[in-house]
Amino acid sequence: MSEYLLLFMGAVVINNFVLTRFLGLCIFFGVSKNFDASAGMGMAVTAVITLSSIFAWLVHHYILVPLNFTFLTTIVFVLLIASFVQLLEMVVKKYTPNLHRMWGIYLLLIATNCVVLGVPLINVESDFTLAKSIVNAFGSGVGFALAIVLMASCREKLRLADVPKSLDGLGVAFIIAGCLALSFLGFSGMIK
Repeated sequence: MSEYLLLFMGAVVINNFVLTRFLGLCIFFGVSKNFDASAGMGMAVTAVITLSSIFAWLVHHYILVPLNFTFLTTIVFVLLIASFVQLLEMVVKKYTPNLHRMWGIYLLLIATNCVVLGVPLINVESDFTLAKSIVNAFGSGVGFALAIVLMASCREKLRLADVPKSLDGLGVAFIIAGCLALSFLGFSGMIK
């Protein structure tokens, strides 16, 4: 049990894809202007990463490896992820049109987000079991959600601050992201 907890916490904090590996920054900077949109996007990315990792693991271990088609791993994973994102877009558009409008193009960018593809690939390359793949995927999604919600919180507070014109917008967002990244990198020496 402690092995799974360490894997989960490592994925959330120590190996956070956004703040320690610097992947998935397009959605991170694009959606983090609004707290509600960020929280929803964090949940959506977590769901897509987790579901695609489960199906990617199953397809890899039960279809690609037995048929010796492992060279198709990346292509198959991209197709799985694109399918989940299309399904997510249809559900969100039907049931929460306001959230669909807030996310805009960033919803479709989940399909091309390197975090969403990187997690299933890392799970397969690390030879994780299905349970470990699920824990790592869910932890990576939670880590992404944590990073984007923290960023959105800081950016919403900065709307009330007197930010110099030259740093307004993405300039101050990059500084905040750097400070968040430094704080998350501080956790990397805790587990050895």
